[in-house]
Amino acid sequence: MALLDSWHEIAYDTTDQKAMQKVWEKYFLEEKEIYKKLLSNIDEEVVGTVENLAKEYNMDNIYFVGFLEGINESIEKPNPIEKLKETSKVKIKIKPEDLYFNMVKAKANWLYELDEWENILSKEKRQELYKKCKDELIVKRDSPKVYPNDPCPCGSGKKYKKCCGKNS
Repeated sequence: MALLDSWHEIAYDTTDQKAMQKVWEKYFLEEKEIYKKLLSNIDEEVVGTVENLAKEYNMDNIYFVGFLEGINESIEKPNPIEKLKETSKVKIKIKPEDLYFNMVKAKANWLYELDEWENILSKEKRQELYKKCKDELIVKRDSPKVYPNDPCPCGSGKKYKKCCGKNS
């Protein structure tokens, strides 16, 4: 079984909610520590095998692949996470703006509020990325809202509440 499949099996095991909650609690603590280290040396490209990097960051191989899955779209060259084995070589070169944006999108305030961000992105840039992310999450209508007493958009000439909105 591939490491990513093993991660998905333990992280998303809905048959045992308590076990799944413990997995995520442990993961979030370890993830935060990795990000502190990576953000301290933001310009450095981290290279190594899954096994070696997991050991360096005090993380189990399976959890580390879960970490790689989370950061994969925020690095310069995504790793083939579906195929990773313990001996697979991975590279992590963070794109700071993408990472911050994706942390906000994931609602991971324990990560995007880390003090290390102050030395990477200005407060204004972080606010701009935060606003951009939140704006993208807003669902916007393609057409104006139809109220009950408006003419029905189907063209019948009736009020919406007496036509297509009758069963709403």
